[in-house]
Amino acid sequence: MTAGTLRHVADLATPALLVDLDAFEANLADMAAALPGPRLRPHVKAHKTTALAARQAALGHRGFTCATVREVEGMVAAGLGEDLLLANEVLDASRLGPLVEAGARITVAVDSEQTLAAAVAGGVREVLVDVNVGLPRCGIAPERAGWLAERARASGVEVRGVMGYEGHLMMVPDPADRARRTEECMALLLAAHADVGGDVVSGGGTGTYAMNTWVTEVQAGSYALMDTAYTAAGLPFRQALTVLGTVVSATAPAGDAPGWAVADVGLKALGMDHGNPAVPGASVWFCSDEHLTFGGGSPPSVGDRVHVLPAHVDPTIALHERMHLVRGDEVLDTWEVDLRGW
Repeated sequence: MTAGTLRHVADLATPALLVDLDAFEANLADMAAALPGPRLRPHVKAHKTTALAARQAALGHRGFTCATVREVEGMVAAGLGEDLLLANEVLDASRLGPLVEAGARITVAVDSEQTLAAAVAGGVREVLVDVNVGLPRCGIAPERAGWLAERARASGVEVRGVMGYEGHLMMVPDPADRARRTEECMALLLAAHADVGGDVVSGGGTGTYAMNTWVTEVQAGSYALMDTAYTAAGLPFRQALTVLGTVVSATAPAGDAPGWAVADVGLKALGMDHGNPAVPGASVWFCSDEHLTFGGGSPPSVGDRVHVLPAHVDPTIALHERMHLVRGDEVLDTWEVDLRGW
């Protein structure tokens, strides 16, 4: 235990992140079987927890994807800096150079002369050319990827290859349509790779991990803990993460008026960009700053505990300082969410 002497879920202050250990370990094992070793480059933005990343590394995934400089720093400090990809463009890479000098392998995504210059100035020695494959976010046009690779090599850095994220397809409900559109996106990435060169073709995510056979490595992250949005998309992984709440108010049905309950899990404890969370056996009405109002099912009493399933795992975890690994009602361990912040 890393947080006092808590041994039971009933002892936890709420809201609290719970990780069902059996579901979590099954998710890791299933993904390791599907994408062994370097075929998976787990994305730590999904959980922001080095103790969890260490579990992934123990299964053979030694390279990791990061979203922030802070995540890179934390992974290096935790001894997990063997092969880190910062898969976001940055204009200040000055904190990365000292990590490289100390022996960490850090690759940065670039999609412009400016981001390339920032990488070079920061002391980064390896880059991937980030290619726009259809998601209107970062990435250079595929036909210009070779030009940027030439500029990078002329600047003295190694170009390891390309990356392209088909993030707009992760939750397309029809798997056949998702697969067809993924192939179209990857055709753009492979065309760019032919011009860029290098050994790495990086992309994909939890939503396309099984169908994206064109990349050399998949950047999946949410699979480890899961959320209701990915579950609704038909992914086979188990819901391991819940937010434990306490019912702080309950209103009994009166005549034709339904009853409802209020738990202490609100907007400040949940990532809401994918919609409302879920409460098993009930209907979530709405979320407020500190409250979740739900109805239906067996009316709870004040003081009852409720498990809230987030719709988006990544921002939910970033709102909490720690997660508790549980089996049933027993708290087996507590991990700090130590990669939070910037």
